[in-house]
Amino acid sequence: MPTRNWLAAIVLTGSLLTACGAPATPTPAAVQVSAPETQLDTSYADALSARNQLALGTLNLADTSEAVTPDQATALLPLWQALRATSQSGGGSQTEVAALLAQIESTLTADQIAAIEAQTLTQADLQTWAQANGVTLGAGTGTAGNGEPGSGQGLSPEARATRQAEQGRTAGNAGGASTALIDAVAAYLTTLIDG
Repeated sequence: MPTRNWLAAIVLTGSLLTACGAPATPTPAAVQVSAPETQLDTSYADALSARNQLALGTLNLADTSEAVTPDQATALLPLWQALRATSQSGGGSQTEVAALLAQIESTLTADQIAAIEAQTLTQADLQTWAQANGVTLGAGTGTAGNGEPGSGQGLSPEARATRQAEQGRTAGNAGGASTALIDAVAAYLTTLIDG
């Protein structure tokens, strides 16, 4: 009899240890969160990134019937500041940046988005804006490198600066057109809020 009790105790202990080691509820599979889609077309030749289209397009709407209102400026300013912070720190994920851009787009009216999209803003438009505002695009303002694959290794400094501006990244320690563009939008929105 004592052997049976000992054997029963081992089986019971083993069963308890096995049960304790298993999760109480099944672990759900990882949920994939997809980035919100932008409303702006970025597929045409030399198209600016959605971020740069929104920034330059917003500036271009000033003094038109589709200009940003003071109420919109109040809602937009913290979004652009957050976008600037993610660009500056380099810590913003694509999903976070896409979510901020989607919020910016949702704050604008459908007519404003249509007016920005109708501008079909290109790299040349960004370069024109940069030159007019004294913004240096890296070591030069060449347009080589459009559509080339890879990370930019082997590109001339001009082509690398162009690619960085197209992708909404800063160009070295020159500050970058994208960052300057976001700063210009923030300054513009501030003037609308301050009246």
